Amino acid sequence: MWICGAACLPDGGDLGILVAMNTLTRGMVAEFMGTFLFVFFGCASIIMTQKDLGANGSLVTIALAHGLTLGVMITACMYVSGGQLNPAVSIVLVVAGKQKPVQAVAFIVAQLLAASCAAGMLQLILSPDVANHQSVKLGATIGTLTNHVNTQGVFLVEAIATFALMVSVLMSTVDARAHKLGGLVIGLTLAAAIMAIGPLTGASLNPARTFGPAICGSHWDMHWVYWAGPVFGASAAAFVYKVVWDSKPST
Repeated sequence: MWICGAACLPDGGDLGILVAMNTLTRGMVAEFMGTFLFVFFGCASIIMTQKDLGANGSLVTIALAHGLTLGVMITACMYVSGGQLNPAVSIVLVVAGKQKPVQAVAFIVAQLLAASCAAGMLQLILSPDVANHQSVKLGATIGTLTNHVNTQGVFLVEAIATFALMVSVLMSTVDARAHKLGGLVIGLTLAAAIMAIGPLTGASLNPARTFGPAICGSHWDMHWVYWAGPVFGASAAAFVYKVVWDSKPST
């Protein structure tokens, strides 16, 4: 289905060009924009904890930067793409029967490209020496469990936290019966998760959030676990949703 993607002036004025975008393309643009800004502000909040930059950042400010940005971007992109902004969410919406595989793949490509561009932009603005300083690592999702190569710990922590995040996505936003609060509930869930587990794993809950700093800053520490944990946790949430929330009660 094709729709008009350019403004048509009511007085008959001509903008000089009419841009037609199909629904999938519009969704990819929304996913790119939302993920770019989420990763940019999220990573920047970590980079700005460096004392040399004159900032006084803390775990709370990092959590709020991530949570508020995610909440706003989900709300802004929701009516175009659903405001997924997370490969784990895109994959599990397919599992839950809420999205077609082709759309999920397209959105994931947009999300990963956006995350890479956001991390790269921070290096361009601040210089690699500052943005990718050893103390902040371009905002990479690395914690004490990662540093100790505790694969099981990172997997379980990321899975549990992403389970909570996906519960907020499915049961407070996707479900037609939910009271619509935009992305607020999801953003608050992420902020809570960062404050709880940030020091342990970096609190990714989002493979794209991990991918951006990894590809631009070469921080591939246990990278596969930051895909496996969130996808598993989100899939578990989708299973619970399908069995309990989305199933018709037996008579």
